[in-house]
Amino acid sequence: MSEKKDRPWVMRTYAGHSTAAASNALYRTNLAKGQTGLSVAFDLPTQTGYDPDSPLSRGEVGKVGVPIPHLGEMRRLFEDIPLTEMNTSMTINATAMWLLAMYQVAAEEQNPQLSPSEVAHQLAGTTQNDIIKEYLSRGTYVFPPEHSLRLISDMIAYTVHEIPKWNPINICSYHLQEAGATPTQELAYALCTAIAVLDQVKASGQVSEDDFEKVVGRISFFVNAGVRFVEETCKMRAFVQLWDEITRERYGVQDEKMRRFRYGVQVNSLGLTEAQPENNVQRIVLEMLGVTLSKNARARAVQLPAWNEALGLPRPWDQQWSLRLQQVLAFESDLLEYEDIFDGSHVIEAKVAELVESAKAEIERVQDMGGAIAAVETGYMKQALVSAHAERRARIEAGDEIIVGVNKFDTTEPSPLTANLDEAIMAADPKAEQTARDSVTAWKEQRDEAEVAEALATLAADAKTDKNLMHATLAAARAGATTGSGRARCARCSVSSGRRPASRARWAWSRRATTSRRSVSGSRPRARSSAAACACWSASPASTATATVRSRSPYEPAMPASRSSTRASG
Repeated sequence: MSEKKDRPWVMRTYAGHSTAAASNALYRTNLAKGQTGLSVAFDLPTQTGYDPDSPLSRGEVGKVGVPIPHLGEMRRLFEDIPLTEMNTSMTINATAMWLLAMYQVAAEEQNPQLSPSEVAHQLAGTTQNDIIKEYLSRGTYVFPPEHSLRLISDMIAYTVHEIPKWNPINICSYHLQEAGATPTQELAYALCTAIAVLDQVKASGQVSEDDFEKVVGRISFFVNAGVRFVEETCKMRAFVQLWDEITRERYGVQDEKMRRFRYGVQVNSLGLTEAQPENNVQRIVLEMLGVTLSKNARARAVQLPAWNEALGLPRPWDQQWSLRLQQVLAFESDLLEYEDIFDGSHVIEAKVAELVESAKAEIERVQDMGGAIAAVETGYMKQALVSAHAERRARIEAGDEIIVGVNKFDTTEPSPLTANLDEAIMAADPKAEQTARDSVTAWKEQRDEAEVAEALATLAADAKTDKNLMHATLAAARAGATTGSGRARCARCSVSSGRRPASRARWAWSRRATTSRRSVSGSRPRARSSAAACACWSASPASTATATVRSRSPYEPAMPASRSSTRASG
């Protein structure tokens, strides 16, 4: 038993719906119930760079998250919530730079007595910002992979200097499992993504050698945990071991603290069933054990889905139930009083060793292809995930993999939880879309159009250079730009992008990443086509297609299929 009880993980619920005002009320209620961090769900238009008044946003505004088209709505979202005291996770990817900029400006406005730099240094939280998994699972990408890496690299370089307590990226294995990944694939593809990101940051030349360890120390992961909680425990211990090896041997990180595998988790949503949904409660509890039982591989932050998320949006009471599951484990059980209860277990050690060995082999296979970007562009990763998912579906349909209440034990009594299905879930406000459209109209009427145009012109110009785009994005947020307001300029934007940093030669951890891959002139090599992609946060699928002279690219973005009946995965 430990002399001192460990501090519990950050407890969150993934929340956001309808309007900023309604979401703000939900956040404040959840915080009053003992939640210790926020996890913001954005709607699909916000995730893909559209304003609510865009024709392509129709029917999706406020459905799977909250619409945040401009700074005014960001203010409203966090009204009466002191951002300098909060730990906020934002599930946002393609438009992550823009949402972080609005978040920082909203925090500055809450603290007028402090300078912008002083405010930024107090902010703590996470932006998901993992584009590679968007090509493999969710589909809310806006830019091609390599150009997306430029935006990620700029955000990381900015935050390590200006928002040092911020996690600028969550490398996501969560969505890989939802797309069918085996534990080996989860480990390998997530770590290959992390390698691609760190190599890009190194190659950008924006971070000194002395500060690079800090970059590594702020890389966080967002993982999944299925109901096979013993295997999930082993997977997390394998993640810890592999990340320590990679950061030490590939990047030369000497500080053990900077090599820690830091991760948050939302347990498996794919496994939640519409049939006999009450069974989801025990599934969620078992999945939570997989990321909390092992002290040396314990999650830093946990958010649990609600029992009824296979049916629709959870109500506040449902989210409270999920929060109470965490609180009972952390505060009533004796889990946090002990050292790692699996140390010395030959069963656990054997399984961890098996996962480490298989993951290393798959990592090497991907690196031989040229790294994560190349494996996305060739379709290798996607094909592997589709095949794994098809195999699992076949096992379920054959009855070889049992899902209680679905393919076995399906006889049931009527459930009082779902007796009135209309009341068992929360319906999104049908007026939310019009409210958001009205908000955008009012916002544009009161802003200085000349100031907005100048800020967007600067952003477009900077996108054609090696400048860090975070500064121009902050200026656009302060000027009053909207999430989709730069669309007209994006057709004329180009992006300067470094060569793929991952070597096509055989990869070994003993080979250090190069310090910089800049061209002889010292600037990042230019992209092959000036119209290949746009680095503006507000790029438009339509404008990208207009700018591109070749045939339709597989990376030309489109609004993902509607998820209005369920939550968009965190």
